[in-house]
Amino acid sequence: MAPSRQGDLFGNDEQDELFDDQPTPVYRADPDQVREDLYKILAEARAAQTMPWEPRRVTLYRTIFPQMTNWLPDEEGAQLRFEFETELARLQAA
Repeated sequence: MAPSRQGDLFGNDEQDELFDDQPTPVYRADPDQVREDLYKILAEARAAQTMPWEPRRVTLYRTIFPQMTNWLPDEEGAQLRFEFETELARLQAA
């Protein structure tokens, strides 16, 4: 088959050159900011007599709270997860 004189419709050759030498960005969360956010959520739960959040927010917090603790030292993260789950259990029993 003869080579086509038509250029690549999507310009893949040019795009490949754009990304060759760029390092992959790495995200590093600020542990102090993460800690502040976690303590804010935990304080809201501790201050409540009944569940302070809508079910969708509870589902969100059940997902992101443990994930956020991964940016902290292991023991601190484990303690915060324990405290959060304890508060959720208390609020669900109320």
